Amino acid sequence: MIIEAGLKTCHWGYFDATIAPVAHVESGAEVTMNSVSGGKAMLPGAGYHVPPELLELQAAGEPTAPGHILTGPVAVDGAMPGDVLQVDILDVQLRQDWGYNFIRPLAGTLPLDFDDTHKVIVPLDKDRNEATMPWGLKLPLAPFFGVMAVAPSPAWGRISTIEPRAHGGNLDNKELVAGTTLYLPVFNEAALFSCGDGHAAQGDGEVCVTAIETALQGRFRLTVRQDLDVIYPEAETPTHYITMGMHADLDVCVEIALRRMIEFVSQRVGITRAEAYMLCSLAGDLRITQTVNREKGVHMMMPKSCLA
Repeated sequence: MIIEAGLKTCHWGYFDATIAPVAHVESGAEVTMNSVSGGKAMLPGAGYHVPPELLELQAAGEPTAPGHILTGPVAVDGAMPGDVLQVDILDVQLRQDWGYNFIRPLAGTLPLDFDDTHKVIVPLDKDRNEATMPWGLKLPLAPFFGVMAVAPSPAWGRISTIEPRAHGGNLDNKELVAGTTLYLPVFNEAALFSCGDGHAAQGDGEVCVTAIETALQGRFRLTVRQDLDVIYPEAETPTHYITMGMHADLDVCVEIALRRMIEFVSQRVGITRAEAYMLCSLAGDLRITQTVNREKGVHMMMPKSCLA
């Protein structure tokens, strides 16, 4: 199943548990989802491919507050509150030959340091797997979706896509490339999975607010899990387990990610919390996910080899 981006399949700037699903899949099924990104001000000049559905979405009206264009939601049959949605990220591909990056006043990790808006269009070469910066630097591409989420708790009402929370959302975790798996706690019947905010490349921190923002195609396997105790986003790569923490205070982000890794390690290996705490100090890596989404992010990575 391929879900195209467009007026009937995208929501812009918000999450809401009442959004009707655009498709239904069985647990364990694969789904391919196309995304687009950006308002009119981010369009390139002549010579680049602009997905026509992006122009249609822009013409229909942009939100008054910042937010992401998300494709979905996809209903996963059998998912219920308290379950976990396992999102296997099978493939991520570019859908256009350009991306954008911009700085604006009063935003980012240094909100008072730049008084003017700066925008650059970054050419993307899929065959060479590289982006070309304005000063000639060639950056390797590592595309991933900045936003992957289930629908939030109905009690939250309509919320912005900017802040990452327990349902996932704007995680901006550059580890979540093809070949990795994301685990999201389910808050609603059918889970209601959405994705967007395509990034061609990003550093940990995403310090100026934007990565190389672009349009992507993702292929996912969506599986309902009832055997996992996951109440907060977690992930795994081929080599590492990842816990996450999101909060306005980076110190609190660290504490959330670390405590969750201590619990994970203790349960996985059958050692005490004190022993797991020691192992986190000796083998775990704390990394700043992003510092720009009001709710900041930290993730801890633990090598799988330490938990064999």
